[in-house]
Amino acid sequence: MARFFFERLISSRMLNQADASGRMSKPIVRVAVGGISLGLAVMILTLAVMNGFQKSIREKVIGFGSHIQISGFDTNQSFETDSMNRNQPTVEAVKKLPGIRHVQVFATKSGIIKSGDQLMGVVLKGVDKDFDWNFFKTNLKEGKNFSLADTVGDGVLVSRFIANKMNLKIGKKFRMFFLRGNETRQRAFRVSGIYETGLTDGFDDMFLLCDIRQVQKLNDWDTNLVAGYEVLVDNYESLDKATQEVLNTIDVNLNAQSIKELTPQIFSWLDVLDVNALIIIVLMLFVSMINMISALIILILDRTNMIGTLKALGASDKSVIRIFLIHASKLILFGLVLGNILGLGMCWLQDHFGFVHLDEASYYVKTVPIYINWTSLIILNVATLFLCEIALLLPALIVTRISPVKAIRFS
Repeated sequence: MARFFFERLISSRMLNQADASGRMSKPIVRVAVGGISLGLAVMILTLAVMNGFQKSIREKVIGFGSHIQISGFDTNQSFETDSMNRNQPTVEAVKKLPGIRHVQVFATKSGIIKSGDQLMGVVLKGVDKDFDWNFFKTNLKEGKNFSLADTVGDGVLVSRFIANKMNLKIGKKFRMFFLRGNETRQRAFRVSGIYETGLTDGFDDMFLLCDIRQVQKLNDWDTNLVAGYEVLVDNYESLDKATQEVLNTIDVNLNAQSIKELTPQIFSWLDVLDVNALIIIVLMLFVSMINMISALIILILDRTNMIGTLKALGASDKSVIRIFLIHASKLILFGLVLGNILGLGMCWLQDHFGFVHLDEASYYVKTVPIYINWTSLIILNVATLFLCEIALLLPALIVTRISPVKAIRFS
């Protein structure tokens, strides 16, 4: 116990005298601490931006297609799907599964918008009274959601992209044309609201929302027929498990696919971000380790006289090594505190003020999104501390090669 307090006392005095004049280690230590702080701040920003970007894109894609879609087995990959009865006992069982937040019906129909001389191919997505409007309410820019009353309404929700291209405004009526076998059908719709998500490639440039009964009429379905079900889960991280549970619950003539299976190109692209973030974090950890190794070597060389004196007074090599390790650990912790303040501070500023802007057409978001995963943040701090401590063991062995006689003689 006495040795422990002795080692801590010496390391504390070293820390208090770190700014003493004449010490060549002073700028080196500052550089090392600054390197750890800057490296950790970069790692925090990397994780926050990566998580924020993935979360933003995932929420937008899921807003259009939900976490899981249940439909009949159909080799047809278009939006002209076969119908199924909306009264499915096994789907009712899905609603009771743990982790399932909501289940809703949907139906789709491909068509062409005609407005003046402009033509545009789109997909009409029909929703019912059980539809979860939270996503579209958040992204609604003008007007309001159409009413799902007892009588079939002509209101539709269109995107800003489609509205601008087809010169559509709130309250304006337009015509759509649909194919049913060899027959061409047309319907008049009225713009009830305009939404904008920024996800233009295959989403904002494609989907219109309407009363599901409009799609049922166009497909000659009765009100008990739908294209399928959309399932929302509580936690995206458990999506694969939830999808498998849904598959095990529904009837054998039904199929369940997660949003990752339905839009693999987007989620594969998002997975690449994990690799990029990992490379940056590994590089920053390596730089932090090199900084601390260099700093400890300089500290030991700068304190050679002190090491010789301690050994001459009876201190063992292990005791002297622990003194320097305790001293270096305090510097690492100081660097981690500064790094967290710097990194989290920049994240807070970007999250609240959005200083850094992006091209929404290319990145699907207007500003760099930020999302802090506190578990990942803690792991990052612990990993940085642990690896830097491990890296210190090698230069600390220099202490064992210092002779007390020579150290005192040539001091």
